[in-house]
Amino acid sequence: MKIIRNGSKPSAKAPAAYFTGTVRIDSPFQADGEGRSGGAIVTFEPGARTNWHFHPAGQTLIVLSGVGWTQCEGGLRTEIRAGDVVWCPCRKRHWHGASIATAMSHLAITEMVDGKNVEWMEPVTDEQYQDGPLETT
Repeated sequence: MKIIRNGSKPSAKAPAAYFTGTVRIDSPFQADGEGRSGGAIVTFEPGARTNWHFHPAGQTLIVLSGVGWTQCEGGLRTEIRAGDVVWCPCRKRHWHGASIATAMSHLAITEMVDGKNVEWMEPVTDEQYQDGPLETT
C-alpha cells in the first residue's frame, strides 16, 4: 500500500498551454505497476477552463465544490455542481471549468492507454465558453 500524505506535494499552477484563466492542480497521483488510473484535484477560478481535449479511456469528474460548466463537442454547455459525477466518454472532445461567476473544484480521474491519458487541443474561445444555451437540469 502507498499513502501520499496531504500536503506532501505542492500545489501547481496549471499550464497556460492547456488552460484559460487561473487554475490550480493539487495532489496529482498516478497508479504504480500495472495500475492505469491517475488524477488530481483541479480548482478553476471564475471564468477559467480547460482547452478542448479528449481522453483515450474517458474521464470521471467528481465536482467537489462550486459551480462549473462542461460541454461535449456538438452538445449544450451543461451546468455542474458540487456532488455531481460527470463521465466524459472515451475519445469524446470536450472541455470543463468554472462558471463565469463562481469557482469550481473537481477530482479528475483518468486512465493511461499506451502511456497517454489526454490529448490536448485548441483553447475554448470566449464565445464558445459563454454563448448559447446552458442546460441546468
